[in-house]
Amino acid sequence: MDPFEPVNIGDLTVKNRFVMAPMISNLADPNGFTNEIHTSYLEQRAIGGFGMIVTEYSYIDSPMSRGSRNELSFVSYDQAPRLKRLTERIHSHGTKVFAQLVHAGGKALAEYSENPRAPSSMPYLGRETDELTVEQIEDIENSFLKAAKIAEKSNFDGIELHGAHAYLIQEFLSPSLNKRKDRYGNDFAGRLRFPQEIIDLIRKETGLKIGIRLSLYEDEEDGYDSDYGLKIANSLKNLDYVHFSAGRTAPPGSSASYYSERNHIGNSLKKKPDITTIMVGSIVDIESVRKALEKSDLVAIGRAALADPYFPLKLKAGMMPRPCIRCNQACRDFGFGQVRCTVNPITGNETYYHAEHITGHVKIAGAGVAGMEAAIYLARAGMDVEISESDDKIGGQINEIDDPSKRKEFMELLNFYRQEIKRLRIRVNFNKRVSEKDVDIFLAGGDRYENIKENDDVFIDSNIYKNLDQALNIAKRCRVYITERSLTSLDRHRQMVYRQMAESRGIIFVKEPDQRFKSSSIERFQYDIYGAATRGITAARDYIRLKSVL
Repeated sequence: MDPFEPVNIGDLTVKNRFVMAPMISNLADPNGFTNEIHTSYLEQRAIGGFGMIVTEYSYIDSPMSRGSRNELSFVSYDQAPRLKRLTERIHSHGTKVFAQLVHAGGKALAEYSENPRAPSSMPYLGRETDELTVEQIEDIENSFLKAAKIAEKSNFDGIELHGAHAYLIQEFLSPSLNKRKDRYGNDFAGRLRFPQEIIDLIRKETGLKIGIRLSLYEDEEDGYDSDYGLKIANSLKNLDYVHFSAGRTAPPGSSASYYSERNHIGNSLKKKPDITTIMVGSIVDIESVRKALEKSDLVAIGRAALADPYFPLKLKAGMMPRPCIRCNQACRDFGFGQVRCTVNPITGNETYYHAEHITGHVKIAGAGVAGMEAAIYLARAGMDVEISESDDKIGGQINEIDDPSKRKEFMELLNFYRQEIKRLRIRVNFNKRVSEKDVDIFLAGGDRYENIKENDDVFIDSNIYKNLDQALNIAKRCRVYITERSLTSLDRHRQMVYRQMAESRGIIFVKEPDQRFKSSSIERFQYDIYGAATRGITAARDYIRLKSVL
């Protein structure tokens, strides 16, 4: 199936099969209104060739339905003028836009909901929930309807109900979370009743296209499997499409790290349902796009759309997009951060960074991440760029990664840099060490962390990625002890798999550092790929500013 050919969702024609997946951005205002920063972030993906954009999950009524800070919302008709500006901007690029609507249920943000409500009373993320009454259920259904009407007044093409990831709709669908004995539970038909009533209300009172995001399976031991997820998709009526994600609260869920195979959700779908289908889940290159389209009509691009907003256009041109390395670092800072990407500092900063033009020749020292980013930025601005690198290859510390799964994905970033070196005609002088006085921008020597010294017994109290990588290698020769807090820099999926891998190599985890741990390297603000890339781009921008005034 050609990913660049048009496809219909009902009678709505989408120009290609690329969908920007809904992802929490926290770019909206605290009151749930969209703004220029949020609109520009989404518009860049429309410019980048996505046929359809689904906004991040948006709450639909009181703070009881809210799952994160600065979450977009569809609560008041007062929001329509700004939302209408957002849809106008996206539509101007020939891209369709759907609003994803959610009630967070048991996962409602604690500071806005002391007693979250769910289908059944049980713990959610350490908090007890109140069981919803039938009257409260009906009120929430009407809130979904009102939110859909606001979306219609704001010129959205459709809405997507969030029925995945342990938010309220999935809480009703999941046998492990819905223990009700009334008509909203008790059996399969009862568990489907809540989303079906919402769908029917919106279908009756609006002209919008209606989709639903479903978890194809849950990752918990008591979770449902893909057969059950497929049964849900085939049983709900009056839908225009089903969007398959995965997971409840346990990792890996939809955003699997590099320890999981690409297209990990699609690989679990045994057959395509009898409805237009969108597939998400570790779809990061043209091969995984084509593989997903064997079982779905459209592909939802999540983290790869953060890494490169022009993902579809570059694939169509036969280019390699800036790759998502599936590290789950910057993009997983949901609690108090806004959307970011480890390999692309411009993501979430679209109104801050803008195209610049400058000519001339510039010399840069260092072909690590910082040096490469500075070189690419200046070459795109119009400069003739020359890099001096003391090593015989680009990439710096990335070349030292020992973990095979991590190395496979991170090496894709170096492949991207090689493409850009050639495309932008950047000259690289290898095995050439220079001093600061020899160049215009000095970005060599970015290694800020010491190597671990080997002994018979090695004690590591460090959350530095480099040190954690080294520990796996050192364990082949030495007895290694690591503190539990050393894993705090990793997201939950990486923590889980790293621990399994480490223990298989004989590494011993201890709760707290004791007298055996002579030093600690626990950093709040670790210098990583994001830090290096930001350093390089900032140096390039500073250079342009300096040249403009001298």
